[in-house]
Amino acid sequence: MATARPQLSIDRLMAELMALAQISEAEPPVVTRVVFGEADMRARAYVKGLCEAAGLSVRHDAIGNTFARWQGTDDSLAPVGTGSHIDAIPNAGLYDGCVGVLGGLEAIRVLQQMGLKPRRSIELVIFTAEEPTRFGIGCLGSRMMVGVLNPQQALALRDKKGRSLEEWRAQAGFTGPLESVAVKPGRFHQFVELHIEQGPYLEQESLDVGLVTHIAAPASQRIVIEGEGGHAGGKLMPGRKDALAAAAELILALEAAAKSTGAIDTVGTVGICEVFPGAVNSIPSRVTMTTDVRDIDRARRDGVLAALATAAREVEARRGVSITIEFINADPPTTCDSAILEVLEAAAKAAGKSYKKMVARAYHDSSFVSCFAPTAMLFIPCRGGVSHHPDEYASSEWIGSGVHVLARTLAQLSEQ
Repeated sequence: MATARPQLSIDRLMAELMALAQISEAEPPVVTRVVFGEADMRARAYVKGLCEAAGLSVRHDAIGNTFARWQGTDDSLAPVGTGSHIDAIPNAGLYDGCVGVLGGLEAIRVLQQMGLKPRRSIELVIFTAEEPTRFGIGCLGSRMMVGVLNPQQALALRDKKGRSLEEWRAQAGFTGPLESVAVKPGRFHQFVELHIEQGPYLEQESLDVGLVTHIAAPASQRIVIEGEGGHAGGKLMPGRKDALAAAAELILALEAAAKSTGAIDTVGTVGICEVFPGAVNSIPSRVTMTTDVRDIDRARRDGVLAALATAAREVEARRGVSITIEFINADPPTTCDSAILEVLEAAAKAAGKSYKKMVARAYHDSSFVSCFAPTAMLFIPCRGGVSHHPDEYASSEWIGSGVHVLARTLAQLSEQ
């Protein structure tokens, strides 16, 4: 593998990506595939057929995580894993997640065509519900694999219409006890996820690939502020308990706390702010908002959360409102495995690809896989950093570079 040059079929891969994009709940070029929906199930069947045509054995677990294995020569060894997801939020593009799945499959086919007989099996994984669209929680399949989301918590999940996870997975044909989804450390020898960057930096610097050293993780909160409503003209300013004015202070407090760390990797966002009653001439009596605080350093991130809590108590006392803060999730940031990064770097050099080491600031299944296996990620550029939108785009050259480096990496890891 040190001298052989993988010859991938980029035309085949691009055709498969385009075919997968046609399987959507919306009219192309929009891609919408919500987990367990009709389009999601057709997409799963399409990818499963491609895997079986490549000679891979395919199985799925009780939540629908799918595993396509190219059998190695030593059954006693844990496999090397790669993969991503194929579900897509409403009004999405065709590359997010799918490049990691179909690109992973193409990397395996390249190695097969080269005559490689891997010592360790290489397993392509399609994770269930990386996107939070159906049940409001991201990385459902990988969370359950690591046990971060236990079966009892999963059974309580409902969609916006009140349908349970149990109803949806039964309709999709996924059966068996949810307890069986969890895996033990050692299930994979190592794991590498190929993904579009979802940021502009590789393209701006004209680089072929990015080697991900850390994956930031969010802590999300739901904050409810209860004030006192009234007519906008009838209630004078000195006696007001305006819930939205209090919310505005908290939003600015979060921004200030995130900036105060001095670290470029600390970010804080309020993405939802629902105002009740929502009339132009009515003082807001209640505001519900969600926060998203991310960093690659957990202590630094949690310091921002503490500062926000302190600000909430101060605003609550000064304005005479009631503020409740509920954690939705607080997942640990990930440090990618240094040994895999060394192999990725060597593979990029051998392939003649330019690269940089960088941070992943979006969520990925690899964040949870890292809890039970050494893990790293490989980024390719995406135009303008646009993602989760029909304008999302990665060129065939960018995708080819990623698959080339991934194939070399899988070959090396499978021989360890």
